[in-house]
Amino acid sequence: MAKKQGKSRYLAGTSLAVMGAGFLLTIPLQDSLWGRLLQGGFEAGLVGGLADWFAVTALFRHPLGLPIPHTALLPKNRDKVTNSLIRMLEQEWLTKDSIQEKINQIQFTEKLLDMITREMQSEHIKNGLHSIIRESVQNAKIEKLAPFLEKELKSYLSSIDSAKPLKALTDGIRANQYDEALFDHILAETGKWAAKAETKQTLGKMGKQLIETTEADGLLKFAIQSFSQLVNEEKIGQMVQTFILNRIINVSKPDNKSRQMILQRIRTELEELHEREHLMNDINEWKNRLVNQLELEGQIHSILFQTKGRILDLVNQDDFIDTHVYPVIFRFIAGLKEDDSKMKAIESWIHKQVAGAIERNHSKIGTLVKENLDKLDTDTLIDMMENHIGKDLQWIRVNGAVCGFIIGIFLSLFKLII
Repeated sequence: MAKKQGKSRYLAGTSLAVMGAGFLLTIPLQDSLWGRLLQGGFEAGLVGGLADWFAVTALFRHPLGLPIPHTALLPKNRDKVTNSLIRMLEQEWLTKDSIQEKINQIQFTEKLLDMITREMQSEHIKNGLHSIIRESVQNAKIEKLAPFLEKELKSYLSSIDSAKPLKALTDGIRANQYDEALFDHILAETGKWAAKAETKQTLGKMGKQLIETTEADGLLKFAIQSFSQLVNEEKIGQMVQTFILNRIINVSKPDNKSRQMILQRIRTELEELHEREHLMNDINEWKNRLVNQLELEGQIHSILFQTKGRILDLVNQDDFIDTHVYPVIFRFIAGLKEDDSKMKAIESWIHKQVAGAIERNHSKIGTLVKENLDKLDTDTLIDMMENHIGKDLQWIRVNGAVCGFIIGIFLSLFKLII
């Protein structure tokens, strides 16, 4: 830039020197027609070049260092120029509406998702994400969760109405015929007990004692005493044992009426079990006492520590991010891109936030420009302006000299004709 500026200044100075030299050299040639025309041209070019040099120089400094009025315009009017520039930026070039219009043309959400997808592939993002997850799991204070989980678990268990699980249990028993299986099991175990020799003895003693202690009058008393003399404990035990075993065999048959009646009664009781209010109140009270007596904090604490260890082992795997984290993130991003309503909602939210930021900070554009300009002293600011627009200004001087030369020739020619 400085080199170009030097070339333009050199060209402007050369044009002025050419006009001055031409004016001097054509003074002896005033008697000829061409001499008068050239002298008029060089004279006007010299005046035009000097006038434009004065005008260009007067913008930035005093020409020849002389304090001529209305020169050094930019240094004297620095504040006006700065304020005008700020006002132009805020009110014409970078207005709130123009900025917002440009912002509304940008699809932030799609660009943001593409950027996330692209940056996720870099090793430093992957390593950073891995480190964050690992440290988060390691530093998690899981012991603080145990009391909370115990309280929530007890609260949940206490809120459960025992009627529902009890009905589910009885329905399952009936659906799978566990009631019949249990009845057969009881019959089988009873049969095993009744078939034992000691059971026969016990039944004989009980029967003999029952006969002897039975109170009766008249003929019935005589009959009982006679029967008691005819049988002993062994016979009575044999009779009762045989009766029980025969009844068990009969009831074990699927088509036995007594069996069907007993099973139907059991099933009816099971169906109505959850509807018995008194029974359900007792069960709920028992359940609540049992829940309140439970000490679960230690077990929960142990489970949480074991779970934390397993999670750490998983996180410490080298392929954890690629295998378990990235698939979840990329599926979420892909699903988000396919959901137009969500994309529009996010885009609308981002634009709203940007619009709010523009509204709140638009005035800071001028403040920022002013602060940066105020940091520069006047000489530095003038040099910067000359470096950026000086080339065009120097061409003004060249154009002034050339145009003056041409106009001077026409004026001289006009004077000769008139």
